[in-house]
Amino acid sequence: MAALHGVAFGGGLQIALGSDIRFATPDTRLSVMEIRWGLIPDMSGMALMRTLVRDDVVRELTWTGRQVLGEEAARLGLVTGLSADPYETAMALAKDIATKSPTAIRASKRLLNCVPDSDQHEILLMETEEQVLLMGSANQKEALLAHTEKRDPMFSD
Repeated sequence: MAALHGVAFGGGLQIALGSDIRFATPDTRLSVMEIRWGLIPDMSGMALMRTLVRDDVVRELTWTGRQVLGEEAARLGLVTGLSADPYETAMALAKDIATKSPTAIRASKRLLNCVPDSDQHEILLMETEEQVLLMGSANQKEALLAHTEKRDPMFSD
């Protein structure tokens, strides 16, 4: 997870884009700045942006180096959400996610990481393979038992 404030230009933006979830202040400034130095985004910047932002917008931002504020970045998909305190927001979400089954979180991350490059048949197969591994596992049983007993689960990792 990334918490952005101030500026995220060039490589800083690309590092942020590598995060699964990004929160920014409304006045955070973001830019694909490499064009100003006669360069292109690297550090997987293009691969990450193409899964988050429409193709024409990626091109416009890449070819101009235009700065966008946090509010526009949220509308475009560069950031997940806005917050007056993005670090606090990210930590609260991280704490919530940490209460979930770690095996299910890892399985869903593996699946989500493959989705952009896979067709629907590959995705359905991956879903089935991951689900088979989860169903009946110790953490899946604990999730069901905790829900039934109306208590917090105690997952193993």
